[in-house]
Amino acid sequence: MSWLLLILSLPTENATVRMRAWRSIKAWGAASLRDGVYLLPARPDHVEKLEAVAHDVREAGGIAHVLPTDGPEAHEFPTLFNRSDDYGALHSAIAELRATLVPESAMEVMKETRKLRKRFIRLSQIDFFPGAARDRVDRALQELETDANRVMSPDEPLPAAGSIALLERADYQGRIWATRHRPWVDRLASAWLIKRFIDPKARFLWLGSPDDCPEEALGFDFDGATFTHVADKVTFETLLASFDLRTVALQRIGELVHYLDVGGHQPPEAAGVECVLMGLRESHSDDDQLLLAASAVFDSLYTSYTKEN
Repeated sequence: MSWLLLILSLPTENATVRMRAWRSIKAWGAASLRDGVYLLPARPDHVEKLEAVAHDVREAGGIAHVLPTDGPEAHEFPTLFNRSDDYGALHSAIAELRATLVPESAMEVMKETRKLRKRFIRLSQIDFFPGAARDRVDRALQELETDANRVMSPDEPLPAAGSIALLERADYQGRIWATRHRPWVDRLASAWLIKRFIDPKARFLWLGSPDDCPEEALGFDFDGATFTHVADKVTFETLLASFDLRTVALQRIGELVHYLDVGGHQPPEAAGVECVLMGLRESHSDDDQLLLAASAVFDSLYTSYTKEN
């Protein structure tokens, strides 16, 4: 592996430029060999970033050089980027948060879990030699995300095996659709999708228990329902596949719903959407009103994604 050295020196009176350079270098995960000497792997983006810092320092009257290095001591450099302590602190924070998980705290735990996920992403971006510590924290986060969702929604379905059959929307018009009451992200998004793109005259039943689902109703998002989790797909994604709804905008909403329901890759807008939906869920005790309010959020997302493409 090739490496880059940033060597810089600033007059003592340039505290602002010094602090700006130091904060940038720290954010990029550079190792400090000594005061004013920093090391990063020689990647194109690192060359650009270090050159920008060097230019800033020179403009302020300082001295700065970006130099490639691959001398005989280079084999020791990876040890300077060991992030085990950082991952250890993050793992401890996850364990402490998990210890507070009860039904009354589930919403707050979910919010704090998203913050820990952001910390993990930032740390991963500067972990140039990932190993077991990173995987351990990722697993712990995924387990906490899943468990918090299950506490919020105790009847959350387990993934069903098998393939997803392609269905005709004409056969699913004017139907009664039933799911568990107090809907959260997957159920809200699925109900919006059904009403907007599958069955415009759909009527919804909010069940106290999946066992209360009438025979004539189409159940969704519970074990044994007509539409539920299949393999790695959440219910919203199952509905997309079942009715061949393959627009880019709907697929992007599917990625968002997947993350907020079971974790995984985090879309940039996920935290904001989750915050809005949490507020709506706390503000509306009536599930029909909650769906109406949440549908406006999904309508806005669909419009925004459509215009982007």
